[in-house]
Amino acid sequence: MKKKKQLLVLEYSYYFGELPKIFALFILGFLLQIGWYSILIYLLLAPYRSFTGGFHLKTHWGCMLSSIVLYIIPILVAKYINISQDYIVYIMTGVVGILSVVFIFKYAPADTENIPILSKKERKVKRIKSYISLVILLIIILVIPDKIISYMLLYGIFLQNLTLTPIAYKLTKNKYSYEVYTEETV
Repeated sequence: MKKKKQLLVLEYSYYFGELPKIFALFILGFLLQIGWYSILIYLLLAPYRSFTGGFHLKTHWGCMLSSIVLYIIPILVAKYINISQDYIVYIMTGVVGILSVVFIFKYAPADTENIPILSKKERKVKRIKSYISLVILLIIILVIPDKIISYMLLYGIFLQNLTLTPIAYKLTKNKYSYEVYTEETV
């Protein structure tokens, strides 16, 4: 019971610790005149990010910077680099979709030594949820008439997928939990 209470406190402190970062992200979005897009991309990509995992930067400022890169940069690129041909979104959706399936299969859920996912059942559930959230995002990309939304989601999914890779973990000095924990320590 005590352990469950400690996990609950840790979980709440994590979410309350995330609030300032989320508000700062939205404020930056509104200052850049992409506020509604920043809220939308956060709401749509956050489930995919939480299920697939990825590296975590060790400082608050590093975490803030990575959030800006993962949420704001896709919007800016989508907004200012116009791709007018409709068929391009279909091609890009196919490519990003196939790459995402491969990345999820190979790396997701990508945990860290500080936030390990040690249960095989939890890993399986998160992997399935990763696929489900990917399919939902790809459908949104294909049916939404606003191409800025389509492209910002494509770029956001692609960037998120990169956070799962061994090279991203090496660059950010993270370790997957399997590099730290063995069957005996679980």
